[in-house]
Amino acid sequence: MRSIHVSKITEAVENLCIEANLILNRDIREALEKAEKAEESETGRSILQSLIKNADIAADDKLAICQDTGMVIIFVELGQELQVTGGSLENALNQGVRQGYKKGYLRNSVVEDPLRRNNTGDNTPAVIYYNIVEGDRLTLHIAPKGFGSENMSALKMLKPSDGVEGVKKFVIDTVRQAGPNPCPPIILGVGIGGSMDKAAVLAKRALMRPIDKRNPDPYYKDLEEELLDSINRLGIGPAGLGGRITALGVNIDVYPTHIAGLPVAVNIGCHVTRHKSITL
Repeated sequence: MRSIHVSKITEAVENLCIEANLILNRDIREALEKAEKAEESETGRSILQSLIKNADIAADDKLAICQDTGMVIIFVELGQELQVTGGSLENALNQGVRQGYKKGYLRNSVVEDPLRRNNTGDNTPAVIYYNIVEGDRLTLHIAPKGFGSENMSALKMLKPSDGVEGVKKFVIDTVRQAGPNPCPPIILGVGIGGSMDKAAVLAKRALMRPIDKRNPDPYYKDLEEELLDSINRLGIGPAGLGGRITALGVNIDVYPTHIAGLPVAVNIGCHVTRHKSITL
């Protein structure tokens, strides 16, 4: 039985929170560069150039890439042969968020109660999902999720008879209704199947897959590409000011579901869609 002390977990989370907020992921940076070449709108090209320049300034000057430094989402893959020592795993994760946001001078955006709205002052608690896996390693996937895009996300309980056409219509309608609000060009995580809550988690998790890696199932790979093409025909464009590039990527994750259901969730990420991972 391998063991890991909570202090190492806290340190890792602290570093990931800072890195995710300051450094744009390689796949998204490359997608923005390709989009700038493909965009036909002069205004759209100018916006994409500004987004790339903003990413460079953030990395060089160690500044947040966006003023909304998000609510931290953590997906934990805990090896069943790994023992966490020295304290609570959940406390260690939240302490890492607390330290990272303080050290990185990142905005605290979390309120302790959804209706009474008092800020917690340290961007905790994080939203944490646990998955027990084989082995003796701990993998952490961290995503500081801004709510300009989160607020444009949606979930719908389709009927099985709605089929793939119903799924496509819901995804495209969600993007159309979102318009400029989620800071396009956007990235979409789409969760299909499971229960209502599982579909939402699938969509969130899908946003953490690099957008240059398609679904391994050819059926869903083709659906990702078809949806991306359809979304980029909407004409919303960079910053919602018109153009060819409305989305940089569409990632679909699926799960078995009930014979009577077809849950579908769309989690929208903005043009930075921050996320970082580490295995300890």
